[in-house]
Amino acid sequence: MATQIHVNLPVKDLPAAKKFFAELGYAFEAEFTDDNAACLVIEDNIYVMLLTEDFFRSFSKKEIPDTGRTAEAILALGVDSRERVDELVDKALAAGGTATREPMDEGFMYARSFQDLDGHLWEVITLDLEAMRAQQG
Repeated sequence: MATQIHVNLPVKDLPAAKKFFAELGYAFEAEFTDDNAACLVIEDNIYVMLLTEDFFRSFSKKEIPDTGRTAEAILALGVDSRERVDELVDKALAAGGTATREPMDEGFMYARSFQDLDGHLWEVITLDLEAMRAQQG
């Protein structure tokens, strides 16, 4: 079996979080979705478990960070083109997300960032390794 990653994120309003990510074009694994959690499928072997805050607390004794004041992590998604970067981030902003910084364009690398409805930070990036290596000489 290939290694899988399941990122667990606390959310204040599970139906709103599900709607937000559905508007970005993502689907949910029904078998692992209920009133406490939703299994967001990013791609084969990459999942984000959106957990109600109460359910999230059942997995950790640590406080849930206040994402309005602190950054817990930046979730970076690598995609295949600048157009896909723009498409995903534009959809996130239209669905109620917030831009977190100016786009980064290094020629070989292009990235844009947003925060979701719960303040989790996301970066969408495309990288042309051949162009990067050519630039590095």
